[in-house]
Amino acid sequence: MTPTGWLLWCLIAFVFGSIPFGVLLAKLKKIDLRTVGSGNTGATNVGRALGRRWGILCFVLDAAKGATPVLLAGLLAKTLGEPVSALAPSEASGWLAVGVAAILGHVFSPFLNFKGGKGVATACGALLAMWPLMTIPVLVAAGVFILMILSLRIMSLASMAAAIAIPAMTLILGLAGESAQAQSGSVLPQTITGLVIAFMVVWRHRSNLKRILDGTEPKLFGADRTPRDG
Repeated sequence: MTPTGWLLWCLIAFVFGSIPFGVLLAKLKKIDLRTVGSGNTGATNVGRALGRRWGILCFVLDAAKGATPVLLAGLLAKTLGEPVSALAPSEASGWLAVGVAAILGHVFSPFLNFKGGKGVATACGALLAMWPLMTIPVLVAAGVFILMILSLRIMSLASMAAAIAIPAMTLILGLAGESAQAQSGSVLPQTITGLVIAFMVVWRHRSNLKRILDGTEPKLFGADRTPRDG
């Protein structure tokens, strides 16, 4: 695909990502999600405002809006399903940019005055859809997330740990391949993309991080069942 083609798909992905499913679901219940709980528009706050099932639905929709443009662009460019070593750096970078654009759309939605959620669900969907370029690192990150939730029960900390695991795993898996030298061109854009996403997720959780350091961040499944955003 040409650079112009990748740019067009980035714009499409941004529009997909900017659809504020959390706000729309809350409106069905005549609730302004931005005035409830933390005011965040993601799945955690939807679950708090509408109930767990609605929160799960929001997570699925937010993941789907990240995955859809990535899958379509991958099919059109014939990058979907291709081994990492078979992708030219320009193709890998273009495909990765589509995923990042969808996440940026969620975080800075023009439908919400360029505000939005924290990008976790949309990033999960976008990167999972990037088979096999980013799928395995994201599955590992999901495992990190589950372990953190089960052990520490802090949603925001689990989200940040999972995000940080992504660039670490892209680098490890890339360098551990049978031909690390041949794959090095693809490892770099993967790792940079993972670092950008990890930074974005941690930055969006900066208020949670402060509460974690202060020891005041609520935990899941405890006495306080309305945790702040993760």
